[in-house]
Amino acid sequence: MTTATTEDELLAERRGPVLLAALNRPAARNALTMTLVGELGAALLEAENDPWIRAVVLTAAGDRAFCVGMDLTAFSDGMTFEPTEQHQAGYAAFDRFMRGEITVPVIGAAGGTAVGGGFELLLACDLVVVSDQGRYGLPEVRRGLISGGGGGVLLGSRLPVALALELVLTGDLVDGARAKALGLVNRVVPPDQVLDVALALAARITANAPLAVAVSKQIVRLAAADPPAAFTRLAELRGSVFASEDAKEGAAAYLAKREPVWTGR
Repeated sequence: MTTATTEDELLAERRGPVLLAALNRPAARNALTMTLVGELGAALLEAENDPWIRAVVLTAAGDRAFCVGMDLTAFSDGMTFEPTEQHQAGYAAFDRFMRGEITVPVIGAAGGTAVGGGFELLLACDLVVVSDQGRYGLPEVRRGLISGGGGGVLLGSRLPVALALELVLTGDLVDGARAKALGLVNRVVPPDQVLDVALALAARITANAPLAVAVSKQIVRLAAADPPAAFTRLAELRGSVFASEDAKEGAAAYLAKREPVWTGR
């Protein structure tokens, strides 16, 4: 994968089996534009289709904020989030990411505040590491807007309705400790440790069999919305996983007391 230049709104860097993707509009606190959304979706799609990439860490440039959501300056100048032909594939992949359908695990690493669409990005990730100095939430109602990326859906599917409604209807922000207590993030650490902790989690994931990881992610994501459907899907996929080359390799490596060599097949 080609590393982006500093002129791009998204920087992509390959670190072994991990793709490090960084929102790159630090002067605008990494506010989301049509271009940035399209580039992020394109990077996720490329990672998903690359058998050598087994996890994505999503972070951001600068130390002011992870992402403050939609670029309100551009919005006031007439920007919309309607797909353009240039980024059609990227937008489709971004939409799948927000729905939890990207097959490769995605770990959010927010070293600063994430609000609005920025918080939605974190909610869409599979694992999340945030700063103990940041603030997080969906303040759209304070600007006459709604969480157009699906923040209300993601909160409503994870929290008791009273808690989800409180966060969405007041627009109040929470700190990292509160976000963790609500089960919305996995780790809360000092800002300078966020990326290292996220990469360590990625290393633990990429050490495992990629096919088993992808199927496990799919089952857990589906179970959160529809447990019976998840059991049905499990029954459909279980045989292929148990018959895979990776399953045979896992057993052989265990018996030989060596590290497994995964192929994803």
